[in-house]
Amino acid sequence: METSTRELTHLAFVGMSGTGKTFWSRRLADAGHNIVSCDDLIGQRLAEHLPNGDRAGINDLAAWMGWPDSVHYAERESQYLAEEIGALDEVLTGVEKHPEKSLILDTTGSVIYTGNHLLMRMRRDLTVVYFAASKAEERLLIERYLSDPKPVLWRGAFRAKPGESSRDTVARCYPALMAARRQSYEVLAHATLPVAELRDAAYDREKFMAEIRRQL
Repeated sequence: METSTRELTHLAFVGMSGTGKTFWSRRLADAGHNIVSCDDLIGQRLAEHLPNGDRAGINDLAAWMGWPDSVHYAERESQYLAEEIGALDEVLTGVEKHPEKSLILDTTGSVIYTGNHLLMRMRRDLTVVYFAASKAEERLLIERYLSDPKPVLWRGAFRAKPGESSRDTVARCYPALMAARRQSYEVLAHATLPVAELRDAAYDREKFMAEIRRQL
């Protein structure tokens, strides 16, 4: 499918947790777009492990995964990623079988770890939009993670120093995690939208779509 024919009907939002992917997905859902949340799909796949089962939300997933230095974290990080890979493959297979159906995919921040094969399928079948945070906004994302943790795949980036608290390790290592991911998001994306602009009250759905089209 050529980009020109899918630019407004097949989108995938990528970026760090907290950059506004879910907000804009819901805003576009109000305009009639079909929205799929990877967080929701992963939660459904992990429901048997979560206290609220099928009604579990992203905070339940974060609590199950635990802090990055918790005893079960490495095992659950791997399990989460396996379910994310399965969920993304399921979504893309649906797009490939039914390209006539519109879709906006709200991915997780860790989608870049799902493997090159899936990422290239996603880039082929959907227009990938990167929600790019500035340095100042990245500091806010760190503070938000410390106060309201979301599921984060650290992939070895969490490296504590002797005598350092877990919170201090997060504050120190999170910028490196974001920097490593930033490059992957940029390579994957067809269009990049600055988060600071997206938070402007004057930035509406029409302007959002027009900017994506301009970059294509």
